[in-house]
Amino acid sequence: TMNTIVISKKDTIKNISISTVTIQDMKTVLPYVVEFRKQLFPMLDPQKMPKDLQDFDQAYLDDQTGTFLQAKDSGGKLVGVIGMLAYDYRFPHLNLDLRKTVEVARLFVDPDYRRSGLGTALFWELTMVARAKGTERLYLHTHPFLEGAYEFWLKQGFCLTEYCDEAGFPTIHMELLIGKFNNLTCSSKLELSR
Repeated sequence: TMNTIVISKKDTIKNISISTVTIQDMKTVLPYVVEFRKQLFPMLDPQKMPKDLQDFDQAYLDDQTGTFLQAKDSGGKLVGVIGMLAYDYRFPHLNLDLRKTVEVARLFVDPDYRRSGLGTALFWELTMVARAKGTERLYLHTHPFLEGAYEFWLKQGFCLTEYCDEAGFPTIHMELLIGKFNNLTCSSKLELSR
């Protein structure tokens, strides 16, 4: 899929194309994701790659559930990414039921394009792919030290599932039901102390 959207970037209009990452795109997309991760999580050992990045093609390209999207500017420069992969139920305390669930991961947007609508455009394109694949729930987790992340996901319709410590990191678990029988209502909002 290739959609072109127009967003505002610092009072100028730029054309952004959002497309599905293919095996040929991995040589540019994977280093972009790895570098972004290093910048956002400097406290993590950059030599220890998470499983989804070690097996990027299996998690996002080969698996029927997964997908990874890229956003490029009119000059072909990569300016944002987002992915989804099969949720592995590694947080059993969340008590998620057996609806078809994917995990939203790796939303990274170049600093020059933040607050331009690109993150929202990437997410909604991902949501359309998820619906086409029969997904019923989008799950994600974020952290309070990622400025604006929690508020961004609330604006996208996600609800707080749990706020707890995961391996030494304060972690915010969230979900959004997108299936036919979406009866999820957010019961509370998390007040994060700054």
